[in-house]
Amino acid sequence: MIKTYFYHAEEKKMYHDIDLKKKKELLEDHQNLLWIDLYKCSADELKYIGEIFAFHPLAIEDCLHDSPRSKVDHYDDYYFFTFHALRYDEESEKEITTEELNVFLGKNYIVTVHKNPLHSIGKIAYRSLRALHFMDKGPDFLLYSIVDGITDEYFPIMERIMARIDELEDEMYEHPAQEITEEFLALKRTIVLIRRVIQPKKRIFAGVGGPYSFEVHEDNVPYYMDLVDHLERISDSLEVARDLVSGAMETYYSLVSARTNDTMRVLTIITTVTATLTAITGFFGMNTPLPFKDSWITTVVIVILLVVISLYMVYFFKGKKWM
Repeated sequence: MIKTYFYHAEEKKMYHDIDLKKKKELLEDHQNLLWIDLYKCSADELKYIGEIFAFHPLAIEDCLHDSPRSKVDHYDDYYFFTFHALRYDEESEKEITTEELNVFLGKNYIVTVHKNPLHSIGKIAYRSLRALHFMDKGPDFLLYSIVDGITDEYFPIMERIMARIDELEDEMYEHPAQEITEEFLALKRTIVLIRRVIQPKKRIFAGVGGPYSFEVHEDNVPYYMDLVDHLERISDSLEVARDLVSGAMETYYSLVSARTNDTMRVLTIITTVTATLTAITGFFGMNTPLPFKDSWITTVVIVILLVVISLYMVYFFKGKKWM
């Protein structure tokens, strides 16, 4: 599906679903801005847009295949970006997934390509039809608005991850179980995936206006500085979350080990006591003649001896603080 949004600078008006065959005429004025949004599009639709704007075949190919990391490529008269939005569902088997967004940024046009609808894109498109806020400051501001919308969706995910870590830390002291280990490992995988999304994006925008980045209008630089600040905050939160998960897992394994040692200590004490008593009863239970074997007094003495030895061993273990 192809959606088009056109800002006419002279008329200061927005137009929707325009004829792309008039592209050259529409973009003659560098103050105008054309935004083309493609989602759930076919390969033919993508190639059609590529032919209109003379996009490089490699960039078109990147749109057709998922890329594992964010990037920016500089072609003759446009830039090609790859970003990732995140979808988080802790109830599903794969609790976090990525949605790829590809962006072509020209002098007075921008083309966005994504397989599934994105909330941030939809919100900007809806507001663009009713106001000029996103379209009258140039394509670099529109790009900022899109990426900032995606970035803002990371914060609730990070808040939920931090809350889950707190919940697991409380639970591991009360009800240690195998499921807690699986939860921690799932959180660790989630943090690694988010970090793989954030770090390349942060490098793209950290040097806005530099030799390895893209051109941004001077008036829009503060917005990108704010975007970098958001990415830095998320990156710092990821580092904290990763350290908390690692520390919690070490604490959990220490608790499990301590409980195992306690159990083994109790079992060892029981085994030591019963082994001693078994040795004594086994000796007097041999089928060989023993002194006083036929006297009832012998039985009483043996029982008293067993009780005394048991009490002494318990007293000894407590003195050593083994129990």
